[in-house]
Amino acid sequence: MSVVARFFAVLFTGLALIAPAAHLFELSNKIGLPKAEYFVVQSIYNGWWMIGIFLPLALLANILHAFAARNDKTAVVLSLLAAACVVVNLTIFFFFTQPANAATSNWTVQPDNWAALRTQWEYSHAANAGVMLLAFCLAIAGAVRSAGD
Repeated sequence: MSVVARFFAVLFTGLALIAPAAHLFELSNKIGLPKAEYFVVQSIYNGWWMIGIFLPLALLANILHAFAARNDKTAVVLSLLAAACVVVNLTIFFFFTQPANAATSNWTVQPDNWAALRTQWEYSHAANAGVMLLAFCLAIAGAVRSAGD
């Protein structure tokens, strides 16, 4: 079980990093776009909600890895810290990203405060890129640490 737990903890945490990292890398090209162009660009994310399944899978996989590695206290801590980062990601999403999505009907409605919502949306994804990079590194470290069992 430990090999499988290590594999899926790293896999799902890495997959959960892809979307926020993509948002981070495109931020500098999008943040200054005029309103009409920004809303056109935002339409490319239709269907990206499905990528969100990797977050609960990463959370679960890291918790399962912590259980599988329970004889190695350091591996357990690393895995639980990776899981905690996923929780932080979800918290940022539900308190900052999702409200911007809701206020704009997933970027199909252009409210007066669209620029503030854009800033909130873009930087919440940037923060989540950092959080998920940390989670990925912790998942790898936990997996490497427990590889000797």
